[in-house]
This record gives sequence, structure tokens and C-alpha cells, in this order.
Amino acid sequence: MRPLTIANDAHKHAFYPCAIAKRRSLIAPAVVLGVLLLVVAVVYFVDTASSLPSFFPGHQAGSSHHHAKHGIAALVLALGAFVFAWFQSGPTGQRA
Repeated sequence: MRPLTIANDAHKHAFYPCAIAKRRSLIAPAVVLGVLLLVVAVVYFVDTASSLPSFFPGHQAGSSHHHAKHGIAALVLALGAFVFAWFQSGPTGQRA
């Protein structure tokens, strides 16, 4: 007899009783959001704090500081949006 492991079907069904629903209608908005966040990340890396648009967090008149952390955060969020779209585009995983 096999011991109960994570790969055992009885264990998986106990913790994951139903398949995750795929919402294909969210793929396009997630990709658009990811592209917008990539543009925001590039703006943060390229422009100084004084040349950022006034509605961006970190805008400071007369400052020559670059907001690298804001750019990294926007880049991470963009990658998260792309990963979300990728997982939503995968197979539904219907069980027999």
C-alpha cells in the first residue's frame, strides 16, 4: 500500500475540491494593464522626479532624483499581470 503523499489523488481532492475557474475575458485587460505598467516603469527609470507627470507618485519640482524603487514596483506588478493572463489562458483541466 502506498503512503499518503502530496501527489496522491485523495490528498489533492481533500484540499482542492474543485478546479480553478478560468475567466478568459480577463486576459486582454490583464495584458493591457501589464503593458501600461511597463510604460510606467520605463518612465520612472528614465525621468527624474522633477520631470515626472504631476499625477505620478514621487513627483517633486526641482529634484534630480530617480525613483528606482517605484520603477521596480511597477515592473513587478507588470510581470504579475502578465503571469495572471498566462495562467488564465491555460487549459481548464477538466477531470474525467
